[in-house]
Amino acid sequence: MTSEEITQYLTELNDELRLMDIKGEISLYGGAVMCLAFKSRPATKDVDAIFEPVKMVRNAARKVGERHGLDVGWLNLAVKMFVVEHPRKVVFDFSNLKVFVPEGDYMLAMKVLSARPDSADIDDIRFLIDYLKLNTVEDVLGIVREYYPKKEVKSETVFLIEGLFEQ
Repeated sequence: MTSEEITQYLTELNDELRLMDIKGEISLYGGAVMCLAFKSRPATKDVDAIFEPVKMVRNAARKVGERHGLDVGWLNLAVKMFVVEHPRKVVFDFSNLKVFVPEGDYMLAMKVLSARPDSADIDDIRFLIDYLKLNTVEDVLGIVREYYPKKEVKSETVFLIEGLFEQ
């Protein structure tokens, strides 16, 4: 999904909620944020999010997905168990749907903890390090500790981050 497609689907999601006379909120994460808010990559495979009211938004998303031939999980809650309190900003304030994204430092913390070496995660981490103007591995790990003080960053991820600073 491109940034334009995500925007279109969220607009249609708002329209579906309006038809049901429901107000909803969505907080986006992952690749959708990298595409939509940071414009650092052209596309993502799905939209990781937390949304309320869950049942109504899920029903509206199903209708949008069917209309466009999207996978049933195009809008999913898979990220829910990883999210902690963090600052966020509004990217869309539609009539019946408010859409939020996290600040760059929180996205970096999430990306570092979930990093898979053979994925877009490393490019996302590289982009966020530059975006946040970080200078050391310790700067990166400090941000992770700020949001996830009890989580341990995998040693292979630390190694990958060290490599980013050596380039």
